[in-house]
Amino acid sequence: MAQALGPDLLVDEGADGRPQWDNKFQYLLSCLGFAVGLGNIWRFPYLCQTYGGGAFLIPYLVALVFEGIPLFHIELAIGQRLRRGSIGVWTAISPYLGGVGLGCFTVSFLVSLYYNTVLVWVLWYFLNSFQQPLPWGTCPPNLNRTGLVEECQSSGTVSYFWYRQTLNITADIDHSGAVQWRLLLCQAASWAVVYLCVSRGIETTGKAIYFTALFPYLVLTIFLVRGLTLPGATEGLIYLFTPDVQILLNPRVWLDAATQIFFSLSLAFGGHIAFASYNPPRNNCRRDAVIIALVNSLTSLYASITIFAIMGFKATNDHGQCLDRNILSLINEFNLPELSISRDNYPAALLHLNTTQPGRIAQLPLRACSLQDFLDQGTSGPGLAFIVFTEAVLHMPGAPVWAVLFFGMLFSLGLSSMFGNMESVITPLLDMGIFPQWVPKEVITGLACLVCFLSATCFTLQSGSYWLEVFDNFAASLNLVIFAFLEVVGVVYVYGMKRFCADIEWMTGRWPNLYWRVSWWVVSPLLLLGILLSYIVLLTHRSPSYKAWNPQYELFPSQEEKIYPHWVQAVCLLLSFLPLLWLPASALAQLLARRRRENTQLDTALKLQDSSGC
Repeated sequence: MAQALGPDLLVDEGADGRPQWDNKFQYLLSCLGFAVGLGNIWRFPYLCQTYGGGAFLIPYLVALVFEGIPLFHIELAIGQRLRRGSIGVWTAISPYLGGVGLGCFTVSFLVSLYYNTVLVWVLWYFLNSFQQPLPWGTCPPNLNRTGLVEECQSSGTVSYFWYRQTLNITADIDHSGAVQWRLLLCQAASWAVVYLCVSRGIETTGKAIYFTALFPYLVLTIFLVRGLTLPGATEGLIYLFTPDVQILLNPRVWLDAATQIFFSLSLAFGGHIAFASYNPPRNNCRRDAVIIALVNSLTSLYASITIFAIMGFKATNDHGQCLDRNILSLINEFNLPELSISRDNYPAALLHLNTTQPGRIAQLPLRACSLQDFLDQGTSGPGLAFIVFTEAVLHMPGAPVWAVLFFGMLFSLGLSSMFGNMESVITPLLDMGIFPQWVPKEVITGLACLVCFLSATCFTLQSGSYWLEVFDNFAASLNLVIFAFLEVVGVVYVYGMKRFCADIEWMTGRWPNLYWRVSWWVVSPLLLLGILLSYIVLLTHRSPSYKAWNPQYELFPSQEEKIYPHWVQAVCLLLSFLPLLWLPASALAQLLARRRRENTQLDTALKLQDSSGC
């Protein structure tokens, strides 16, 4: 039976040939796997640490309630009701909004390129974790086998393995360097895994998601139990959740909270629209939106507790090693018995010696060992996974086991997010009818994965990490905020609030309450507009720059702030505006097509009139 969505939109409630999920749990896991990703592990804890610990949860919850959940509900509802991918949905709502779907498709393609590169790095570390000792725990011998590599001894084993043996990074983005064949092979393997999991759409994705979505929770729980038993875990958790309410006066806190919610739920990519389109038309999408959004946020909090329990252990261990070096310097300088100074009595002993022998103390290379300073050494993104956490794992008994679990968890998290990214690419391709019907879906998916693999080879160059940062900063942020704003405006003001609420009542059995209507009508659009304007202000007030790494071993791995060359800035602008070009291009194409149809109809009418007159 066909159900009307206003005067001109029809959706077949019966069998329309569109695949469906095997069960509701499989669908929820797929949406959750797409939403919960690497950002929950290495960005949310960092933001909590940066912005006042527990105080950051206040703007985060405000953004979740008035931005994240309402937008998420819109995407699930329109995908389920119209039973199409992002391009089909927005073209059905208004032919002039078809560019929104094409833009989301383009962003998903660009994000898939660099997001899968992170999986390549994770896979490389995962494969190297099956060694004892771990390869980033020791320095390799030099070419003459007369000692260890001097650069490694200077920079540290963890940094050396990451920047030299994994990335082999160049001095700046101007120098591309050679292809790193080990990374290229890992990239081929990673895309092969992605293809096998998405080759037949939800028929294969739905099976793989049971493992990729649930395994990270198992590993997080194992790490949490282990982390809470380590010395220093309490200090890490206290540091994380000690609130600094004054920091809420900083507007940047609210902006980062809003953007974290936005990207954490994977809004405006089109993946959730595609996933929801495989649901039965009468599914309760409102309940799904609330459940998935809350579980996603609780996962971020759960991961933060686990991460900072381990980080507290690392900070305590680093603090202890710092004290031991100072104690050894004092013992050697003053010819003291080995056990005369310990970590417990070090402050008193140092004070006594500084009082009696201040000149000799001043000449010693003593470090200021403060636990707070080590706790302050937070980081986000790859730095947390490939430097900070890997170093923490080295100090844990049975280090290879924990390394295998950690990088296995990251690969599963990234893989489940890649399912949604690729669904955002493949579903629009199928809905647009670009390929003949006789071409199998496995072939179309294979071609999409092959194009992505070939396009992403630039990230396997020695300068690949610089280019990944370019894509991460400019390919998605501005575009997604604009597309999300247009999504709300398109549904509420073009499709119509009354008609949209009627569709939700038909699907769920209940008319949306005042909270939903006010959020869609006023609050969410204003929040998104504020985020957009704030983001543009930040872009215009600073030149695009990046942190280059000095290749000289005596300075390595020191960072140097550099401005992007003009040609790279041109690429940044292209990435920022390429998906947006679909908006005017699609609207113009529709306008020209309409004019052609009107002219054709007018010509036909004139010919009929002339024929009748004769």
